[in-house]
Amino acid sequence: MSVIEISNLTKIYGKARGINNISFTVEEGEIFGFIGPNGAGKSTTIRTLLGLIYPTGGSAKIFGKDCIKDGPKIKKEIGYLPSEVFYYDNMKVLDLLKYSASFYKKDCSKRIRELADIMDLDLSKKIDDLSLGNRKKVGIIQGLLHEPKLIILDEPTSGLDPLMQQKFFDLLKEENKKGATILFSSHILTEVQRLCDRVAIIKEGEIVTLEKISTLKESTYKKFKIETAAPIDKEYFQIEGVNDLEEDGVTASFLFKGNVNSMMKKIAGIDIVNIWVEEPDLEEIFMHYYEKED
Repeated sequence: MSVIEISNLTKIYGKARGINNISFTVEEGEIFGFIGPNGAGKSTTIRTLLGLIYPTGGSAKIFGKDCIKDGPKIKKEIGYLPSEVFYYDNMKVLDLLKYSASFYKKDCSKRIRELADIMDLDLSKKIDDLSLGNRKKVGIIQGLLHEPKLIILDEPTSGLDPLMQQKFFDLLKEENKKGATILFSSHILTEVQRLCDRVAIIKEGEIVTLEKISTLKESTYKKFKIETAAPIDKEYFQIEGVNDLEEDGVTASFLFKGNVNSMMKKIAGIDIVNIWVEEPDLEEIFMHYYEKED
């Protein structure tokens, strides 16, 4: 079952770029990555999906219901963390979270304290006295306190230190094990790589690829580094499928997309001292979708 169905979703802001014909689905129980640099259209897609802004064209459904017509009905089952959080500064953290919980008509007191303990957040402090990282923790707890079926996170780790990021990822994995579906938007590729099952890459308001993380990493690209007995002409490796070629005398390194057997036959024609073949990280793969056109 698809928890999220986005079909040709478009949002135009006058001359400014919005999003154009965005389409993808997120399946029940999935952790789905939505990646691209700042300004690519991630937040616009999410805000349109949540009915916070209205689309120019296309449609979006959550739990099979239209995000605009049925918005109030489906929002109680969604936990949302925006990329930037703003609060009433004079409120205490606990009061703010209890106020948030009141919208769901359920007692979330125990859950709030559990989450605050995991995220190491002092509930007695005033919002005004919190650091950026602690404000982000408030947003995380606010998004999870009602145990939503769908969790939508827009750049959720900004402001969190590495130790807290790991605790947060562990928390998300636990929520996912309990059945929550997660849409995770980020420009930090290592986060997506660690957490997500599939990924959509967005560039200038349009989806440029939609793949399983495993497919992007394993089936599509390999990272080669070759050490040879004698210097080789750089043009030897300038063949279809080779990207990011770097050559320095007797060493050459590159990313290769294609049939590995054909590359191995090519390499067999030279005197090799050493060879390394690795899976590239997602960062290296991702850059190919953002190379500027000449």
